[in-house]
Order: sequence, then structure tokens, then C-alpha cells
Amino acid sequence: MSDQTQEKGTSQPRRVVVVGAGMAGVQTAVALREQGFTGTVTLIGAEPHQPYDRPPLSKAVLLGKAEGSAFDIDFESLGLELRLGCEALAVRSEAHVLDTSAGPVPYDVLVLATGAEPVRLPGAEGVPGVHLLRTLDDAERLRPVLAEQHDIVVVGAGWIGAEFATAAREAGCAVTVVEAADRPLAGALPAEVAAPMAAWYADSGTVLRTRARVERVEPGAVVLDDGSRLPAGAVVVGIGARPATGWLAGSGIELGECGDVLADDRLRTSVPDVYAVGDCASFPSGRYGERLLIHHWDNALQGPRTVAANVIGLTPEVYDPVPYFWSEQFGRFVQYAGHHTSADTTLRRGDPSGPAWTVCWLREGRLVALLAVGRPRDLAQGRRLIESGTPMDPDLLADPARPLKAATA
Repeated sequence: MSDQTQEKGTSQPRRVVVVGAGMAGVQTAVALREQGFTGTVTLIGAEPHQPYDRPPLSKAVLLGKAEGSAFDIDFESLGLELRLGCEALAVRSEAHVLDTSAGPVPYDVLVLATGAEPVRLPGAEGVPGVHLLRTLDDAERLRPVLAEQHDIVVVGAGWIGAEFATAAREAGCAVTVVEAADRPLAGALPAEVAAPMAAWYADSGTVLRTRARVERVEPGAVVLDDGSRLPAGAVVVGIGARPATGWLAGSGIELGECGDVLADDRLRTSVPDVYAVGDCASFPSGRYGERLLIHHWDNALQGPRTVAANVIGLTPEVYDPVPYFWSEQFGRFVQYAGHHTSADTTLRRGDPSGPAWTVCWLREGRLVALLAVGRPRDLAQGRRLIESGTPMDPDLLADPARPLKAATA
């Protein structure tokens, strides 16, 4: 067996250390136990809170409908050691040691699951009333802001900006969203797909300012580069996220241009006995012919099963999922599956000005991605069709009354 697998019958328990106590880290620890690993599993989290799920932060937790979103997992009964409020500082790979704020932690196998961190708005740090929304503490700081119905400026019309604006409008706040690009979701979707979503903001009573760059943030106001001044009892910055990997400098673990850990198709890093999973890692996709860096919940849920299987040596699993995510915004349920950049054909199902529609992307007659708004059945069927690579009939596919599974060639 390789160095990265568990020797059967060994008398020395293996030590797996997982850095990061979010979805990817927790699920890796759980998957190790589910797949029969009997050695020591230590889960290290920088935050002091019990490990928690992040999607509710921009919804129920933010609106005060839930106090938290801790995972319903009995770590003690699974024999998982939690070290919370413990920050990872460095990896000494040759010595198989993780340096932390609480001292060195030896490992036989190390799993990097540190997630992503929000991109900060230059010049806004330290200004009173400026917020991010990534952690439980962030959500708890923002909850009274919404309860007091402040005028709020959201910087960035991406997924998190739209979700926060939705919650703030539900709370009765006046909301203005400023976006440097000419449309919402400019970094995620093609112009012809994202353009209809701009109307959702106005429908909800949210002001959307596109082609608007922030010149500076002052206490109580956001000043744009055209000189306009927006009153702001609070400012929420949602301009993207990047892998939380700065602490790996000097470790010998290879990173990509975005700071992502460059994992292989089994989620192994360039350093022996070190894996990477979730938002902090990219991996090569044979399905799409390129390296993917996916900052979504489903990736953090699926990847750990591959890591666990490969650590234990049960199967030589290759990780090549159909990416999936969802977003709830402005009264709409938006789902996306696949990866559309290599598509050669784009088809619509339904009227994008209506409440329910789907966009399908094909390559050489096969479905590679789809975006479904209010059409969960399209998403469920489409995801399976992407996985199977089934040839599609474009004419049948464009008929919104026909089930996707009945639009095959």
C-alpha cells in the first residue's frame, strides 16, 4: 500500500489531523469513521464555536429565526477529538507536524479543509458599520442591524450579496446594492443569462446600482466614483472569496494562482500524506477538461468521501463530481448544476421574465450545465443527464412543457 493509506493489521493507530471545522472538515472526519477508520481523528477549528453549517447564516440565523446552525453530530460517540479556538499556523511536512496556536500537532495524514475567506474592500477595514458575512460571529453582529431597520448598502451583486439583500428587505431595511460590473452575477454567469435577474432587485424594492465603483466608505455613507453619496447605517461587503491558504506559505504544498491548494484527482496535494478538500482546493476534472475551484456547499459535502476512501485505501476513488449549488433570493429558488464554460450551445426553457425558467448548456449535443429558476425537476433530471452524458435533442429540450428526461436524442 502507498504511504497515504492505512496499513491493515498495524498495531500503531494512525493519526489523521483535519484542519478546518466547517462542512468539508467535519464531513471528512465523519466519513473516516463511516468507512471504518479506527485511528485517531483530530479536528482543528480556528473558531471557538461548535462546528456549524454556513448556509443558514444568510437566512434563518441572520433574521433571528434560529440561534445557530451547529451540526447535529455526536463527535464524542464517533471518537472525534475537537480542538476549537485553535488556529493553524504552518505545516512542517518533512516532520509530519502541524504548528498551531496551541502548539505542535503531529500527524500521519493531514487533511486541509480551511475553506475560503471573504475578499475585503480596500480602505474599508476599521470603518465603523462595515460588515462581512462569512462566520457565525458575522451573522450575530448583523442581526441587530437588520432588527433596527438601518439603511444598508451592499457592495457586490453576487450570490451572497443577493441573499443578504433578500434577508435585509424581509427585515424591512432600505437596501441599495452597488456592483462594479454591468449586471448581477457578472463573474458567475454569461450576460444574456444574468441580465434578467436585475429585475428581481427592483421587484423586491431593492435599489441596484450597476457600473458603480466604491470610491471610499465613511462612517454613515458610501461614496461612489461618480461622486454620489449613499447613506448607510451599515455596509455589507460581498465581493467574493478566496481560499484561506495564506498560512501554508513555505510548506512546500503547491498553490495555484488563486491561492488554491492544487490537489490531484484523488484530492492529494503535492506533499505526501497531505490531502485538501472543499473551498480551499482545486482539482482536475476529466469531465470538463480543466481544473475546478468550487466554493459551494455540495463540493464540501461530496469531496470528504473521496478523501476518506483514499486515506483508508478502500478504493482508488477519483473525484470528478457534477458541481451543484443553490441560492434563495428575492422569492426565487435558483439552482445550478455542471460547468458551462466549455459549452457550444445555449438553450432556454421558458420565459426569463417569468417566475420559472431554465437555461441549458450543451457541448457536442450533450448537457454540460443548467441553471434552473423555480424548476427543481429540471435540475434533478438535468443533473443525472449531465452525469450520464446522454445525447440530447435541442428542439425537444427547448420545450419547457417537456420533461428533460424526455428530451434525449
